[in-house]
Amino acid sequence: MKREYGATDELGKQRSINKFRELAAEGASVQMVLPLAEVMQMVQDGCGQLLREAGLRLMMLVMEEEAEHLVGPRHQQDEQRRGYRWGNEAGYCVVDGQKVPIERIRLRSKDGRELPLGSYQLFQRSAPLEDGVWWKMMRGLTTRNYGAVTKTFRQAYGVEKSAVSERFVQASKEKLRELLERSLADLELCAMLIDGTPVKGRQMIAVIGIDREGMKHVLGLREGATENATVVRELLEDLARRGVDFTRVRLYVLDGAKALHTAVKKVAGASALIQRCQLHKKRNVRDHLPKQHQASVWRQMSAAYGMRSYEDARQALERLLRELMQLNPSAARSLEEGLEETLTIHRLGLPELLRRSLATTNIIESVFSGVEDHCRRVKRWRAGDHLQRWVASALLKVESRFRRLKGHKEMPTLLSALDAYALQKGLVQQTKAA
Repeated sequence: MKREYGATDELGKQRSINKFRELAAEGASVQMVLPLAEVMQMVQDGCGQLLREAGLRLMMLVMEEEAEHLVGPRHQQDEQRRGYRWGNEAGYCVVDGQKVPIERIRLRSKDGRELPLGSYQLFQRSAPLEDGVWWKMMRGLTTRNYGAVTKTFRQAYGVEKSAVSERFVQASKEKLRELLERSLADLELCAMLIDGTPVKGRQMIAVIGIDREGMKHVLGLREGATENATVVRELLEDLARRGVDFTRVRLYVLDGAKALHTAVKKVAGASALIQRCQLHKKRNVRDHLPKQHQASVWRQMSAAYGMRSYEDARQALERLLRELMQLNPSAARSLEEGLEETLTIHRLGLPELLRRSLATTNIIESVFSGVEDHCRRVKRWRAGDHLQRWVASALLKVESRFRRLKGHKEMPTLLSALDAYALQKGLVQQTKAA
């Protein structure tokens, strides 16, 4: 097969980059001199223009230094040289998410093969370009406006709508792969929140983990037609494959969905302490009541859940249950179903601030709200992994802004309670070495 003129395979490019790094490690240096008249001319349009133009010239000097190292100085005879200069050719470098034309030096070996410049390969890397496109679009920039907003070099290209879209597809594929494959073995998780949300007719189920320091992490994502136990179980089994130890006693904060409860118990068994979302419970009970009784029952449930003592909270809810049996049996049955699991954080004796943080699924619902904000900008959804790529990208973007859990200073209380529960149930807790 005829080889493309000037083409270099990926292995050759990587070798050239490694050789350039060796040259830099040896202490090679370049020096750039700019006449003040040119500096004044460039700075007329602002310091940004000066830095951009000076940067391009610096790239040329770096390539010239590498070329001289490979084939020797210009116009000097050297029988030991590895190759020859072969003129210059139009090329490009990647700067701030755009391709900028630059003249590259071409070299040939003695047997006629192309000698790639490692410095030029680094200047041309597509990863920073794709990552730049991803970050800008995650901040709300559209493909239509990308070029007008980001173009800082007059001669820059690669910022057209179709090119930007292609770059974002590649970047979001990488983000999806990163989210679904990154190792979780080093995370010491003491709590998980699991929930699903409908996105464009599909159910997206996510897991947020909380570690011993109160830091939040997006652990996994799964797409399904519905929020069913099979999908959730497969998601949890995937987390196990990536390093999550489900034999450790852990708090699982769930809404009232039976599928989530079933899947967690299937995978984690006796090591799972289920905390049913108190906010969902209050909403479910309220929705069974006539309007004139809703506010009163809501206040009574809020007061009960606000009590620190498990016994006090339990007694208050049982009194309300007896009242509801006379007022509305359907509301009473709704309150009674899973009532004990809404008081798990009370049984553990958690302090007030930490108890409020872990009493509901608000943390993961807030994450889903951020996902919805990002996905709302998509005007036309396509088949394949389009939805997963956007949701994964949005999750990672939201994760970058995570703060520590409110009440994180009280985490030792939760850890001690989990250890005590494990000891009581005869479950082995294997603490990771520091």
